[in-house]
Amino acid sequence: MKINGPNHSNFNPYKKHMTQQPDVQRKMQSQRDKVEISHQGKALQGSEQKNEARQKHVDEIKAAVENGKYQVDSSATAQKMIDFFSKKG
Repeated sequence: MKINGPNHSNFNPYKKHMTQQPDVQRKMQSQRDKVEISHQGKALQGSEQKNEARQKHVDEIKAAVENGKYQVDSSATAQKMIDFFSKKG
């Protein structure tokens, strides 16, 4: 039994897909990941230099912790936490 339907001359449903494949590969090769740092980001990177006053404050706290003289004000800490989280919500 032989079935001949209309328009059977070199019909290949995958031909279009096969011819597009090299185009897709070329497009993917031409697209590269790119990272851009904003002006604000660059400014923040430049601000990594240590501030002498800040370093002195940190050193004082370290010394107090090492000597056992550092006292934490739990009320002030709790209030700052409440203020911080109430602003976010």
